[in-house]
Amino acid sequence: MKILINTEITSDHRQQIQSVSPDLVIAEPKDEAARLKEIPDTDILFGDFNRSLFDAARQLKWVQVLGAGVDGLLFPEFVESDVVLLSAKGYVGPHLADQTWALILGLIRGVGRAVRERTWENRWSIRDETWELAGRTLGIVGLGGTGIDVAKRAQGFDMRVIAVDPEDVDAPSFVHEVWKMDRFYDLLAESDVVSICAPLTDETHGMFDDDAFRRMKPSALLINVTRGKIVDEPSLLRALEEGLIGGAGLDVTPEEPLPQNSPLWDLPNVIVTPHVAGGSPNRDDRTVGLFCDNLERFLVGKPFLSVIDKRKGY
Repeated sequence: MKILINTEITSDHRQQIQSVSPDLVIAEPKDEAARLKEIPDTDILFGDFNRSLFDAARQLKWVQVLGAGVDGLLFPEFVESDVVLLSAKGYVGPHLADQTWALILGLIRGVGRAVRERTWENRWSIRDETWELAGRTLGIVGLGGTGIDVAKRAQGFDMRVIAVDPEDVDAPSFVHEVWKMDRFYDLLAESDVVSICAPLTDETHGMFDDDAFRRMKPSALLINVTRGKIVDEPSLLRALEEGLIGGAGLDVTPEEPLPQNSPLWDLPNVIVTPHVAGGSPNRDDRTVGLFCDNLERFLVGKPFLSVIDKRKGY
């Protein structure tokens, strides 16, 4: 059985993969031409995937990509094929949740303003703008792995947590209520902080529009660490400039890289980080470990972990 690895891995990780079975043949081509030469007789691909590799594959059975979001991969031929798509969903939550809370705390404690303004004269105005999280409500849009990790951390701040999700989700003990998407506006109206933890799909594209922002509290914060296009940028700018919401923490933006002339860089109630939430010294270990688990499951006929429904997009 042949595995094509299309990402940089350490020798220890390669050995970890090889140890799953002596029958595995591992190819690690270093450029696109070599990858296209190797893919026709490849059974399993681990790492980056694209249309060219799909078109050249002849016996590909499953693909495991490195990230959780797969919106860029779902071209029609792949969606309709029998090739199984796995991602890292459920395994990126810890570092995305940490980034979420860094943005929340940076906003409510004046860190963004302090770094941007570089003066001691703003200390009283920053103090006047700070607030505490205890007793407030955190609303989570998408209660998957990332949403659960964000909610888990809210316990330490004594927050009430509510969530919406399109699927039937069992609420963990630290999530007070989980609603279906028909109560999205109810969640917005009740939340002091709204955290986007959803994938980008046809249903979520641009869901934070003028109507959504008008439903939020004027003091509420919007946090986004998943996909920028879930938020309509003109609507967000209007909401921030007109005081419909209190602020935003964005690790992702509708246009990336965010243009230098974007007003989002300079608004005092916004913190922008350059799509860094996916960074973690533990990420590669988790991803390779998941891949090895799925290899073992495949060899004995057990169900995969982190399977993507290609038609739903998550």
